[in-house]
Amino acid sequence: MHQEKALVWFRRDLRDHDHAALAAALAEAGSVYCAFVFDREILDALPTRCDRRVHFIRESLVELDAALRARGGGLIVCHGRAMKEIPALARELGVTAVYANRDYEPAAKRRDADVVAALAESGIAFADLKDQAIFDGDEVLTQAGKPFSVFTPYKNAWLKRLTAADHAVASADGHLAAIPPASIPTLAEIGFVESDLQTVGILPGMSGARQLWDEFRAGRLERYGALRDFPAIKGVSYLSVHLRFGTISIRELVRTALASEAATWLNELIWRDFYFMILDRFPQVVTAAFKPEYDTIRWDDWPEGLAAWQQGRTGYPLVDAAMRQLNFSGWMHNRLRMVVASFLCKDLGVDWRLGERYFADQLNDFDLSANNGGWQWAASSGCDAQPYFRIFNPVTQSENFDPEGRFIRRYVPELARVPDKYIHAPWRMGRLEQEALGIVIGRDYPAPIVDHAAARERTLARYAVVKRRD
Repeated sequence: MHQEKALVWFRRDLRDHDHAALAAALAEAGSVYCAFVFDREILDALPTRCDRRVHFIRESLVELDAALRARGGGLIVCHGRAMKEIPALARELGVTAVYANRDYEPAAKRRDADVVAALAESGIAFADLKDQAIFDGDEVLTQAGKPFSVFTPYKNAWLKRLTAADHAVASADGHLAAIPPASIPTLAEIGFVESDLQTVGILPGMSGARQLWDEFRAGRLERYGALRDFPAIKGVSYLSVHLRFGTISIRELVRTALASEAATWLNELIWRDFYFMILDRFPQVVTAAFKPEYDTIRWDDWPEGLAAWQQGRTGYPLVDAAMRQLNFSGWMHNRLRMVVASFLCKDLGVDWRLGERYFADQLNDFDLSANNGGWQWAASSGCDAQPYFRIFNPVTQSENFDPEGRFIRRYVPELARVPDKYIHAPWRMGRLEQEALGIVIGRDYPAPIVDHAAARERTLARYAVVKRRD
């Protein structure tokens, strides 16, 4: 076996350490090649040729290639359709097996099935490993042997099952096959242009992940539970884009969370596994409500309302600040993701799928499982979602989580001079006070697009079709 050659297909796991597929290949084959495909099935469908995520991947590949070369190997980078490129490369290299880490998205599962079939025609094996989740498949089930649909019992079962082996470092010694020196394709060569990664402070690659992780672990991890809900405070890890593309290992984060007894942080990592499981087991959630009865809701066709929400022009300062943060940076604080999602569905009455789609285009850390799970949670249509009658009040949320309006003033600078007393609801200022400050509501900043109290009543009526009757 050890004289045989293998190919490791990197996807959303752009690191050379604590990597399940790489470790398995090195342990089982005599010589291991490494490859990545800029997959045109994905890239050609993107709405713009300037995409931070593609830029992030490209820069992370440069670092990954350098790390592999330091170990005697290197990274082969292709541009085409993965379902054709990987089998062709495997045949060309004469490998007996292709190793990859599992992906749970329906499109990725279809792609992998096509690759497996093409490889089998040439007598080449395919091994898929668990790497981006701690548990997957049938590893965490209810006592009845079914997938969980409620988070807390899933979390309890997850924790009960967890052993040190589940988060151990995936490492193995072995031989990486040397490949001729070759430069990673430029963005231009794959049809893209450079983005503003540096401007918005995103550091790609394993080194970028390491810097953020070291900062968070040293100064904020133990205070995460107390700080995480306040967008004006540097309280979260900012690691989401690195987790999305695997420039850091989920096992390392779980190991540290357990060692630090950081239960709130660990809870968020378990949510991530939960949403992977939901997408894997219930792929219909991509287009439909997890709870089918919620697809009977009639949403408003209100393109002007959707556009105002997208542009941060709703007249509700916290909502607008959050949407402008997203549009500027490609990132949004998690508390605000809940606030703006609730606002779109339950204040504006717009279908959650339209918000989910906008996030999918804008988020640097877009991950189908978590994005879909979060939107269905906010719309009350998902597994273990908030009850339909729980409707975030955007003013109260603002008062609770940005009490001095620091976050609002950063992203809605036209409100900079508004006193704290009115920053959460500036329309409550008198006209004379507005004019004295030079911020007239309806002229310099939008009036509220809806009245929250009235919108709440409309939402309760809208959701009456799914109201459970005992």
